[in-house]
Amino acid sequence: MEEKERYTTLKNTIIGVDLGQAADYTAVSVLEQRMSSTRSGTKAETVYHVRHLERVPLGTPYPVIIKRVEQIYKSLSKGSSPSLVIDSTGVGRPVYDSFKQAKLQPVGISIHGGSAVTREGSIFSVAKRDLVGVLQVLYQSGRIKVSRWLKDAETFNNELLNFKVKINIRTGHDSYEAWREGVHDDLVLSVACAAWYGEHLAKAAEQQRIPNFSLPSFGMSGLRV
Repeated sequence: MEEKERYTTLKNTIIGVDLGQAADYTAVSVLEQRMSSTRSGTKAETVYHVRHLERVPLGTPYPVIIKRVEQIYKSLSKGSSPSLVIDSTGVGRPVYDSFKQAKLQPVGISIHGGSAVTREGSIFSVAKRDLVGVLQVLYQSGRIKVSRWLKDAETFNNELLNFKVKINIRTGHDSYEAWREGVHDDLVLSVACAAWYGEHLAKAAEQQRIPNFSLPSFGMSGLRV
């Protein structure tokens, strides 16, 4: 008989934001990063519950979007502040800096088509394959759960099904037919950014062997990619 999983310590709450441009939606997601265990005492693992999915209407000005994200951020800041992860690929540094000026301590993700992951300050340069790969692993292992009662849950699932990965054999780079090419992928991207960052926090915690690890400051040398 399969053991019933129980969820224990809430490790972190992560807000993922995909900032859209003129023809793209901005999407906001909230993930709870938790530790799961079974009654037999097997090794705990990190799991994610998607608690919020939201598409901001097309044409919404960035200052209004920042205010909305700030509302969500403050509503989750009880006891400890959530992590805010923003896809800053297409909108440029000024919009990202506006989140910093609002004292939301954002982590930026700039997406590229190669394979390396690099970091400059609080901005990570991440390969598309890594973002998609994290979601694939989490879904295949049952470590991410999306409530079907969320308003945009069906839209999110449809976006996820539209991903078709192609690898250029000559360059080794990826192309994603649904990624910024006709089919909206904003909700998936917001969740992917949050989940990717959550997995790297979990790896950093394991490396440092700190129980109940929470978001470190970016001045710490322990966070590695």
